[in-house]
Amino acid sequence: MGRGKIEIKRIENSTNRHVTYSKRMNGIVKKAREISVLCDAKVSLVIFSSSGKMKEFCSPSTTLINILDMYHKRSSKRLWDAKHENLSNEIDRIKKENDNMQIELRHMKGEDITSLNHKELMLLEEALGNGLSSIRERQMDYLRIAKKKDEILEEENKRLNFTLHQQEMAMEAASRDVDDDYNYEQRVRGYNSQMPFSFRVQPIQPNLQERM
Repeated sequence: MGRGKIEIKRIENSTNRHVTYSKRMNGIVKKAREISVLCDAKVSLVIFSSSGKMKEFCSPSTTLINILDMYHKRSSKRLWDAKHENLSNEIDRIKKENDNMQIELRHMKGEDITSLNHKELMLLEEALGNGLSSIRERQMDYLRIAKKKDEILEEENKRLNFTLHQQEMAMEAASRDVDDDYNYEQRVRGYNSQMPFSFRVQPIQPNLQERM
């Protein structure tokens, strides 16, 4: 007994919709692979689910770009304008340049150099030598700057030590002056205490009679 016809409309249940999508998507990809092999057809298939996930299939003998180019020629329709085409070409150029730089970087590290000929090896050696010279020159610049900083710091340290020494000498001199004044005062007091009272220095009193 055959299955009944399924009404073609959106499946409301999310679980059933996901299961149906997975089964039919795998079936479409399987059919695309079969027709590509059996009929030597160029097939490119791109499917996006409702959640945004992409499933892609392309015949082993071609690429999606080639398929699109064929579509452009046969249908005379452009899927993108010249601006986007130039942007695509620029992206391809940058990718190729990046690949070349990655290869050069591996060569600089001494990796994958067995395929290089004698001339390429000489150029690589020259490039490494120039790079090493630049690095050494930069290192010397850093050393000169560090030495200059050390000299400046040393001069500043000498200046600070000299200033500190001057201040210490000034403080010692001031301390000696205070001690000398104190000793002098003590000597004067001792001398006065030993003199007779009549010879002691008496404070000058005003002459009261002169005021009368």
